Amino acid sequence: MSITLKDFWEQGRGRLSLELVTGENALKRPVEEKAINRPGLALTGFFQYFAQRRLQVFGLAEFTYLKSLDSDERVSRLRGIFEKNIPGIVIARNRNPLPEFLTLAEEYSVPLFRTTMITSHFINESTLLIEELTAPRGRVQGTMLEIMGVGVLLQGKAGIGKSETALSLIERGYCLVADDVTEVVRDSRERVVGYANELTRYHMEIRGVGIVHVPSLFGVAAIRRESELDLVIELHPYQHDREEERTGIKPSEIEILDAKFPYYSLPVSPGRDMANIVEATALNHKLKTLGHDAAKELDEKVIGSFLRRAGA
Repeated sequence: MSITLKDFWEQGRGRLSLELVTGENALKRPVEEKAINRPGLALTGFFQYFAQRRLQVFGLAEFTYLKSLDSDERVSRLRGIFEKNIPGIVIARNRNPLPEFLTLAEEYSVPLFRTTMITSHFINESTLLIEELTAPRGRVQGTMLEIMGVGVLLQGKAGIGKSETALSLIERGYCLVADDVTEVVRDSRERVVGYANELTRYHMEIRGVGIVHVPSLFGVAAIRRESELDLVIELHPYQHDREEERTGIKPSEIEILDAKFPYYSLPVSPGRDMANIVEATALNHKLKTLGHDAAKELDEKVIGSFLRRAGA
């Protein structure tokens, strides 16, 4: 996913203490790489490995070096950088741009920013921001909860009881992440993280009751702003002629944002405590991640018992 300087500017002006000095009309320039570049070697005229597709940051060292040159030499050194069609320039430590910066920025239509942050902090924070903005993201139908540290996405047709099941789990002390629709993003560590839309965050729709505000009813401990996704559970109406999973030795998988997750399909029928079953499914998954797989252990015991009897 590619972004433009406009995206970077709009999302980072507060977080990165950014000020747009000039180049508002050129904010459509793309930011093609996540990393940030300090053009120290380029200022000396060495461009063999110059990262021209990256946002360029001028810190104390670059500024001090430029100020040691006369005006004509500064223009020559800076022009070599501007000619590479760089996306933009950021001046750190809230320093006032040298006149040559302003002249060349306007000449080459390159946006020029300024930040109050020191150079190293700006590079770290802006790299994180660009990774967040370029991360694959999407939207999936379902209610997401965090159960004992396990991120669970509840799916199923409208009216099947997702929100009611989630409400029962919240009453047991677990946490709501998103109701009905969950936003998902794959971060730099390849985790898929779920969160709620800003407008509906911390709210739930309970049929027959309406919209409720979860932290007002159950306290702030009953919500999570986001959670890593670990497994997907689909609720479906019970059918007599449908063969359900009985052992769980080979669970199904579902793909979300090119990542695969364990997938469980649970039948819903009158009198069946779905909150209890979802809770058990989540805790059983947690045990599996810790190396304790009940289904495989029982299977091995049965096979071992059979072999012992056959040998006898």
